[in-house]
Amino acid sequence: MELRFKVMISQQYLNKALALATDTKVFVMADGALARVPEVFKDCFKDQKAIIIADCNTWKAAGEEVFANMTEAGIDTASFLIPDEHFHAEWPYVEMVEAQIKFSGAIAVAVGSGVINDLCKLSSHHLGQSYLCVPTAASVDGYSSFGASISYQGLKQTFECPAPLAIVADASVIAAAPKEMTAAGFADLAAKIPCGAEWMIADLFGTEPIVPEAWHVLQDVLDGILSDPEGVAAGDRDAISDLFIGLTLSGIAMQIARSSRPASCTDHLFSHYLDMTGHRYKGELQSHGFQVAIGTLTMCAFFDEFLKMDLTRLDVDKCVAAWPTLEQERERALELFKDFVSPKLGYDSIGVKYADAEGVRVQLTKVKEQWPELKKQYRAQVFTFEKMQRLFKIVGAPSDPSEIGVTREQLKSLVPFTQLMRYRINLLDLAKRGMFYDELVEAVFSGNGAWSC
Repeated sequence: MELRFKVMISQQYLNKALALATDTKVFVMADGALARVPEVFKDCFKDQKAIIIADCNTWKAAGEEVFANMTEAGIDTASFLIPDEHFHAEWPYVEMVEAQIKFSGAIAVAVGSGVINDLCKLSSHHLGQSYLCVPTAASVDGYSSFGASISYQGLKQTFECPAPLAIVADASVIAAAPKEMTAAGFADLAAKIPCGAEWMIADLFGTEPIVPEAWHVLQDVLDGILSDPEGVAAGDRDAISDLFIGLTLSGIAMQIARSSRPASCTDHLFSHYLDMTGHRYKGELQSHGFQVAIGTLTMCAFFDEFLKMDLTRLDVDKCVAAWPTLEQERERALELFKDFVSPKLGYDSIGVKYADAEGVRVQLTKVKEQWPELKKQYRAQVFTFEKMQRLFKIVGAPSDPSEIGVTREQLKSLVPFTQLMRYRINLLDLAKRGMFYDELVEAVFSGNGAWSC
């Protein structure tokens, strides 16, 4: 049965996106698509053996049927189910999956959500081969992304590795996934809204120029995909299929850019901090998408306050005169991260994205001179906090940090870390350069701010 995408994502559009993708060359999405896995596998991997990697839940959702279809089609197929009921994208599981793939001498068929996919992605890369992905939920954009997000030695890291050669998504399976997983996927996709605005800042500064093909393949349809939260919440197959297409396009954008820049900025760093510190709520680790939801709302709130400012009045000379040296910034980073799992994380990141005083002068002068037009561009890109919060409430994603077990005071305390955790230029870096960082944070977290404490 053909899918009818509500935002009119045509097959031609998808074909164009796949033509730009560096890794993923086959994408099938339809009702009953599990029956097509053997055909796609043979087209991509000829007469090689297969090993299905799943867990107990995804085996029931799709793995068992895929195994039966593969076996019936004459493909030599093994299977491996991760034995633990609760597991995450951590290095020991990479080693576990890699050992199973290597022992079988087969091509991995990842049947599951984001964790299973990332484990197979990195393991396959280590073995010098690609793999096939059969997603079971519209929960993350990592299915088609370049890179795998894995916790290694206490740090959440993105390891460079190719996306799957083929993705076969059964629309009925994905629509039947638990609602909280779909809500997490919606939040992960919505993060591309403020993330895009921060990429615009990096582009202005010249640190990470926008890659037009990567930008347009997702951003041109993003607003439309996010426009039916009611359908997503109701489990509407077409709305959830749209969501999954959007997540896939996000991953393809990362393939094109060979970076997570099109899909991840400060919004994701709140999640990374919580992952690295082992944050739990009611005894459970919180999903990537749910944590990103709070980071996304926080960045929308920051942009709301940022866009109230009149930066045509920015005193560039004063800002340049007060700008700290690299050594001072490194000292600040070491002090901030001294009790963190990776004490040198901020130190290393600031060393990459630091600009000297004259570099800051150039950056701030661009902002000051172009502010009226920049303000229009940023406002056109970013949803207001109120709008984003309404969308999250409808789909069932967290709309307040308390819903993932974080107080507003705790959330405020994470902001300095997110500014320094990664080499990537963000809105907070601009605020530091322009000497309005404290004003921005206080506007969000006090008085009538979005997260007033």
